Amino acid sequence: MHTLLIDNYDSYTYNLFQLIAATTGVEPEVCRNDDPRLLGSGPDPDAVVVSPGPGRPDRPSDLGHASAFLTRTRAPVLGVCLGHQALGWLAGSPVVPSPRPRHGAVECVLHNGRNLFTGLPQGFPAVRYHSLCLPDGVKEHLDVDARTEDGVVMGVSDPRRAWWGVQFHPESVATEHGARLVGNFFSLARPTARGGSALGKGRAADPAVRRAPSPETRPRTPWLLRWRRLERAPEAEYLFRLLFADLPYAYWLDSSRLVEGFSRFSFLGAPSGPDAEVLTYDAGAGRLRVGDGEGAPRHTEEGSVFDLLEARLSAARTPSPRELPFDFNGGYVGYMGYEAKADCGSPNRHTAHTPDALWMSATRTVAVDHRDGATWLLASCRDLPASVEAADQWLDSVQALAEGGVRHSRPAPAAPDPVEPTPFLRRRRAGYLADVHSCLEELRAGESYEICLTNEVSLPCSGDPLETYLRMRRANPAPYGAFLRAGPASVLCSSPERFLRVGEDGTAESKPMKGTAPRHPDPAADARLRASLARDPKTRAENLMIVDLVRNDLGRVCEVGGVSVPRYMQVESYTSVHQLVSTVEGRLRPGVGAVGAARACFPGGSMTGAPKLRTMEIIERLEGRARGVYSGSLGYFALSGAADLNIVIRTAVVADGRMTVGAGGAIVLDSDPEAEFQEMVLKARAGLCGTRADETGPADSEPGPSPRPSRASRDTAR
Repeated sequence: MHTLLIDNYDSYTYNLFQLIAATTGVEPEVCRNDDPRLLGSGPDPDAVVVSPGPGRPDRPSDLGHASAFLTRTRAPVLGVCLGHQALGWLAGSPVVPSPRPRHGAVECVLHNGRNLFTGLPQGFPAVRYHSLCLPDGVKEHLDVDARTEDGVVMGVSDPRRAWWGVQFHPESVATEHGARLVGNFFSLARPTARGGSALGKGRAADPAVRRAPSPETRPRTPWLLRWRRLERAPEAEYLFRLLFADLPYAYWLDSSRLVEGFSRFSFLGAPSGPDAEVLTYDAGAGRLRVGDGEGAPRHTEEGSVFDLLEARLSAARTPSPRELPFDFNGGYVGYMGYEAKADCGSPNRHTAHTPDALWMSATRTVAVDHRDGATWLLASCRDLPASVEAADQWLDSVQALAEGGVRHSRPAPAAPDPVEPTPFLRRRRAGYLADVHSCLEELRAGESYEICLTNEVSLPCSGDPLETYLRMRRANPAPYGAFLRAGPASVLCSSPERFLRVGEDGTAESKPMKGTAPRHPDPAADARLRASLARDPKTRAENLMIVDLVRNDLGRVCEVGGVSVPRYMQVESYTSVHQLVSTVEGRLRPGVGAVGAARACFPGGSMTGAPKLRTMEIIERLEGRARGVYSGSLGYFALSGAADLNIVIRTAVVADGRMTVGAGGAIVLDSDPEAEFQEMVLKARAGLCGTRADETGPADSEPGPSPRPSRASRDTAR
């Protein structure tokens, strides 16, 4: 049975894709609503499903060619949310504001027990994401099959045209009986199925999804991993100071907060040796600059950073030794900045001051096992005599230094008095509140379900970035902390959030965080804050919308039936805040690698909102600046095919004598502007927790964009 799934540029389309494929046993054909093939006159598919999406059906740019296609097709149609409204509008009904806009709300559906609702229990819970609806008068044009308890139309049908629509989202993780409802649609559609045809050749429906490139067919030199285990070694801070702190490019992926099953290892290293390279990317130019381990330029390459990085990893694919307790065996360590979204279908209006992506080859690494106390020395190299000799020499020298420094651990620096971020905000209170109100208008208009609005703290900074980071990791230890020395810039990160982990076996996991509450020194009050966060309707709606978005993103690259949510809305407590966290897992399709999975999910939905593409357009307009490293992702891609990446939050970037810290929150229909401002300030404090007041200067009298770095330093950074 051939099903056409029309994608209205939504962030839940691939949840429908997975549901349809699991129900029918056949993957649907997906095409975007502006695909010119929808204007053709070829044979019909067996069934059509029209996805949700932003906007309204009576606006041509929001429904695209789907309206013309639906007018001519004789195939059975299921419309969901925007697709449901489109059927009503094409039948002659207006589309009106909903009496109560609902985004991420779980409510009961009352129905007539017929058509789509055959065999479904009365009052089953379903998820609503909509600000507009079909009015009661739609019954003059279509049959009304379902409503909410307060009478809002939730289901319509026209048996003569074989049209069925639902305003709620059957594909949501929190909708019960969604698979049964979709199965009912295909039972209704199957009697007319005649082996329908595909639309024919055309452009890819999803430009952000690519299959992993085939390894180069020309002969290549394989990579090796030389390694040693040390039973006793100094702590991570001492090792980083001793081995890497003075290098122009270095990394420390720092699990300073040990969480069993989540964060256990730290990786410290630098791109050193004859096989080392540093990659910096300019998304606007689509150009990758390749330098040696100290950043000195070698050459440039044209193309997407995702494609170029994946090609390198594919050509050097090497299994991780079984003796290692981790699947990191060299590869690349670095970050994708937020503006790398240009390679994922979202053009940039603004240019960051730092590279849009920066990746260092992880040729020399020290791995620290925080649970068992072991330390591992890793040297990855090409299988060439000179490279192997250099790797072994490094292992010898580092082993001697590490074993000689076991007793030379120094106490961590004391945490400073906090720097108050408010005077250094790029958009002060009035401006940020105005932007929150603008977000609420967009939500009520149906342009988005959730908008992750952010601000920036920018202040003079004279302190040493490494010393500042050491204070940060003491004040706010995090499972996904990091310190990157990236030429003239340094990244100081205390992130608690996993963006994506991919195992060597192709399993994928994301842990979106949405919902924040402050910690309280009194245990009883702290417990009340934790319990309140777990049951707060606003924060649960925030989390639900992002869980469905992450399911969608993984669903683009995972096997049918391979996406699940094993942990849903659990509270995790950190030094300064409680967070509401869910876990989404998946099994990648054959031919999809870790870089391809990251591209399909980038930027992380917890930093954008949904629908992702339309919402990022709103964000660019309101924020008026590039986010840079903040809101992107930082971590590693290993030669083994594994990856572990965070969401860059609770992070300071230091460059040209200034420190910038991004912070924000998810704006939803129930957001209180003043509370959103206070949440943003709370998160900004976490990014400043290692900063000393005597190392900062006065606030700018007229807040605005951070000064651009000198041309020389920008060229060096890139």
